Amino acid sequence: MASETGTIAAFAIANPGAIPTLEKLGIDYCCGGTATVEAACRRAGVDPEELQGLVAASARPTGRAWERETLTALVEFIVRTHHAFTRDAIAALPPLAAKVHGRHGEAHPETRQVETLLRRLIEDLEPHIVKEEQILFPYVVSLDAAAGSGTAPDSCFGTVQNPIRMMMREHDDVAEILTELRAVTKGYVAPGDGCASFEALYSGLTALEADLHRHIHLENNILFPAVCALEEGRPRP
Repeated sequence: MASETGTIAAFAIANPGAIPTLEKLGIDYCCGGTATVEAACRRAGVDPEELQGLVAASARPTGRAWERETLTALVEFIVRTHHAFTRDAIAALPPLAAKVHGRHGEAHPETRQVETLLRRLIEDLEPHIVKEEQILFPYVVSLDAAAGSGTAPDSCFGTVQNPIRMMMREHDDVAEILTELRAVTKGYVAPGDGCASFEALYSGLTALEADLHRHIHLENNILFPAVCALEEGRPRP
């Protein structure tokens, strides 16, 4: 396990099999990845030794070592896996949220907030994904292909750090909305009088949150630092 003074992002990169444990404990390893392991644990109300014990007791960590894969392979994985999951989820969840609010809104006024927050989340995610797929990611693939040639591909944005800064700000916005959703839903726990649709909505939101955390982690903590290093001719982190 990484030292408690190392970053939580570095811990997640080195221990991809521990990510479900981080999710379960509510430890922010994506947008808050620059925090130390100790600080991230304390922020989540978790003793760092508890995290170490849970990871040690779990099955041997597994997962692809994306920090050693090509940037092109990582981009393709993000689009094929995380972008596809997000698109499916944001298509399926709004009608379910509207149905739950329509049936349970009087007894559970928080369902209106859930509907509103979900709409805000989608308004952020849809253009974000398009910008990545149409502007940033094609440049990353071109930069990866040109590695070692001494010639960087042309871009419409100057240094790649410009769109990356924008993407990271938008990741922070998404993280804030997810935090609000988790608070409003009391940790995505459906009320006792909730119907099957209520359960399905909260289950779907839980899955979307977990997938977005993994998605943002891959970009913020692995892809973006590697792209910046490649553009500048530095060794990959």
